[in-house]
Amino acid sequence: MSATAGRSGAAIVTVSYNSADVLPAFLASVAAASADEVPVVVADNASSDAEGLRALTESAGAVFLPLGENRGYGAAVNRAVATLGPDVRWVLVSNPDVVLEPGALDRLVATAEADPTIGAVGPRLLEPTGEVYPSARLVPSLRTGLGHAVFANVWPDNPWTRRYRQDGDHDGRRDTGWLSGACVLVRRDVFEELGGFDEGYFMYFEDVDLGWRIGRTGRRNVYEPAATATHIGGTATQGASERMRRAHHESAYRFLAQKYPAWWLWPLRIALRTALAVRAHATHTR
Repeated sequence: MSATAGRSGAAIVTVSYNSADVLPAFLASVAAASADEVPVVVADNASSDAEGLRALTESAGAVFLPLGENRGYGAAVNRAVATLGPDVRWVLVSNPDVVLEPGALDRLVATAEADPTIGAVGPRLLEPTGEVYPSARLVPSLRTGLGHAVFANVWPDNPWTRRYRQDGDHDGRRDTGWLSGACVLVRRDVFEELGGFDEGYFMYFEDVDLGWRIGRTGRRNVYEPAATATHIGGTATQGASERMRRAHHESAYRFLAQKYPAWWLWPLRIALRTALAVRAHATHTR
């Protein structure tokens, strides 16, 4: 059954994986995020507590979509978006460990609707401490990625890492290279035109890749600080830090190798892969 959009033309998609500790707060924040009633789809990546998550989801009036296996964040979002009705023009993709501020979704939609060249809009994303998380960044280059991989552990303030983490102005609306997939509003037709998230990324960099591909179509990725969400974090990934670190490095290499496929760049690609492997080992043994 397809989820039908309200007057805003928007729907919300999130992905759960043993997310019972954070999903209730996320679902509770949805009601005040828009003046309209907005459909919500929770795609579940084979959680061990799936039936409990179903009960939580359905008690909040949202749709629970069990996927039966864990194919990663991007794949789960793609499956959820495919269930949405044709009247859904905007999709807010969010982690379940995010709390939306009142009016946040309406503010994002208003910004997106104001300019047809906009492909995605991201809010100001806060840490639980109230600090701003750098959720709008430049698309990394091969040189920046290599410098960051080589020097980040031994020279944290190196220029490549500073550029890799460059986040610009937090207070003004601006264009950016990509927006964090922790909370981002995407134009539905653009998302589908691009084939959604690249499912080759299990976790990490699927948002960098989507932002880069949106930019290549001539559309804009826009940071909108008038909309706010808080990334409260959860417990589902605790104890999996080594696997997550490995996935991050693999995804970083995959993105940069795809962005720079020219044969004459193969020495830099090999250097990048080696540097990422050394960095992963060094981080693990510290």
